[in-house]
Amino acid sequence: MTKTVSAKVPDELKEELEREGINVSEVIRDALSEELAERRRETLQNDVADLRERVGNSVSTETIVDSVRETREER
Repeated sequence: MTKTVSAKVPDELKEELEREGINVSEVIRDALSEELAERRRETLQNDVADLRERVGNSVSTETIVDSVRETREER
């Protein structure tokens, strides 16, 4: 299933995009996917930093990252 999202852009920008043959929908989908991936990376980094602070150096970063990912996948 898909949902529709829209964005308003200046007329000049829309005309330039059309002249260049740019598929706006594809660009928007790609940009949103990249933004989501970046936000998830940031959240994961913050979670790892929080856990690192709690457990100190007794647990490897790799172990913490694996645990966070596993917990997220369970949701």
